[in-house]
Amino acid sequence: MKILYDHQIFTNQKFGGISRYFYEVINGLNKQTNIKCEISLLVSSNHYISDRKIVNHINLLPNKNFRGKVRLFNLINKPYSILKIRDQLFDIFHPTYYDPYFLKYIGNKPFVVTVHDMIHEKFKEFFSPKDKTSHYKKLLVEKATKIISVSKNTKKDLIDIFGIDESKIEVVYHGYLKSVKPNINLNFKLPDKYILFVGNRNGYKNFERFIKSISKILRKDKDLYVICAGGGKFNSKEIYLLSEFRIKNKVLQYDVNDEELAYLYRNASSFVFPSLYEGFGIPILEAFACGCPVVCSNSSSFPEIAEEAAYYFDPYSENSINYAIIKVIEDSKLRNELIHKGYEKLKDFSWEKTAEQTKKVYENL
Repeated sequence: MKILYDHQIFTNQKFGGISRYFYEVINGLNKQTNIKCEISLLVSSNHYISDRKIVNHINLLPNKNFRGKVRLFNLINKPYSILKIRDQLFDIFHPTYYDPYFLKYIGNKPFVVTVHDMIHEKFKEFFSPKDKTSHYKKLLVEKATKIISVSKNTKKDLIDIFGIDESKIEVVYHGYLKSVKPNINLNFKLPDKYILFVGNRNGYKNFERFIKSISKILRKDKDLYVICAGGGKFNSKEIYLLSEFRIKNKVLQYDVNDEELAYLYRNASSFVFPSLYEGFGIPILEAFACGCPVVCSNSSSFPEIAEEAAYYFDPYSENSINYAIIKVIEDSKLRNELIHKGYEKLKDFSWEKTAEQTKKVYENL
């Protein structure tokens, strides 16, 4: 069985949940029998494939960002993907994002599309009117032979929003990073007591409300800080927000690799995930794996993934967020219970399971 994946997400992302997902799935499938995976990719600066284990490409300009970089990579990679698709030397095609460019070349070959979330449909106000992601996604899920959804919640959204036939959708959960070093050398000084926020901070990630809700706690507790891992340096609006609430020196941002992120999870008082919506939420599993208590929104896929292993709040209520964070920080018994339940919940998830279940989807085609 030969599966062809295209260039899209490895062109668009250096870091990110979707490229991590495809890397882990393909890496897992390569370890199994009776299946061969190929990625139509020539150049990339994606972090996860930089070891060239799953695709022999040119790791071009990995540490340089400039306007037009993604477009340049796309001009190189897309014609190569088209060439591979037209050759028809595969059994199943699996695009790594929603650009429908391949439809005119694929012929009668089956293709599978993975839907990671329905953020563009549920939070249109956070995206440009020129953004065609939702239009392209709808087109592909309607034409796909099979759809992989990363959670039951996302499957429900697909049915409710796009009217997709339930029988066409298979739910396959994500896994999580297992390799965690207990001690590493950081190139920055870490506070003794901090709350961890991970990833992007824009729009539906609800960072602004999170900061407003926690500002009183930070001003009251001189030893408590917030560490923002990833997401890039604070922009001017965020700096103004932190200054306005007099906590500019209490909220720190660092771009980190996987090992450094694991260390941050392991030593945090709690991991707070205030997002209004997530298709899955890999950081929840990462926190579980590192023994970090999770405080998160009671919305979208979070209760499905974490169940009783997280302490929940209403992401639209500053008081609810504030109360939940204080409760987990100050209640050591509750913290220990959440950590224990998190370890137990991890038994339901692994990248090996993700690869095996993805292979079953392919086999059924």
